[in-house]
Amino acid sequence: MAAGEQEARDYLQRHRIPELLHRLGALLLYHRPERPREFLIRMLERVKAGKRAEGEYPYLMDEANLAAMFGLLDVVGQGHITPAQYREALKTLGLSTEDLQFGDDVNITLDVFKEEV
Repeated sequence: MAAGEQEARDYLQRHRIPELLHRLGALLLYHRPERPREFLIRMLERVKAGKRAEGEYPYLMDEANLAAMFGLLDVVGQGHITPAQYREALKTLGLSTEDLQFGDDVNITLDVFKEEV
């Protein structure tokens, strides 16, 4: 791989551009607005406001969806999942697992799952 190509990849990863584009694409397909460009602009404005804690970050899933997903992961109803299950859930949602702070001996409850996702 050429140095310029690696620099470009590093730049995109550093600024988490692939995750952003994946999220925007998922929101676009989920909502299927009549005016997709205006919708994407609004979502980017919400992302910007959410980052500044001035507004709500645009989410594809609500709390009920997260609870249902958690229930699918917690198949025996223990009230918690493992960090490995949590990482796989994040990957399935297209979210980064890069900054996870959970050790392998930690149990992740529904409340923690909702807050972190």
